[in-house]
Amino acid sequence: MSGHIRRARLDERPRVSEIRFAVRENRLSDPSRVTDADYRWFSENPGIWAWEEDGRILGFSAADTRDGTIWALFVDPGHEGRGIGRALLANACAVLRDAGHRAVTLTTDPGTRADRFYREAGWTALGIDECGEQIFRSTL
Repeated sequence: MSGHIRRARLDERPRVSEIRFAVRENRLSDPSRVTDADYRWFSENPGIWAWEEDGRILGFSAADTRDGTIWALFVDPGHEGRGIGRALLANACAVLRDAGHRAVTLTTDPGTRADRFYREAGWTALGIDECGEQIFRSTL
């Protein structure tokens, strides 16, 4: 892979949002759930981390250092299967580890490729939350 991970800038929200809304699974049913304030907090604090290749963002992740969760991890559908998601996941986990967390949780739609991705990576499925999403946990 010829790309690298770097912090996304506030002005790159349109591209980050484009990726978020382009995914075929784990679609955001209510875009208003991700506010400008959310994006700004993640941008300014732990960071929204972007996979950049040839000057273009192809994926991103964001870890919430307040509670040890991964808030977002998405790859442009045209670039899936290349290891970008694995690299962004490792980066998000490192952000949480550096913030003092010893475990990380996240949620995703059950029965999706993301569900299989986390299971194959050794994450523990804890059950389904009140929104119908699979809860996963991993130690750091």
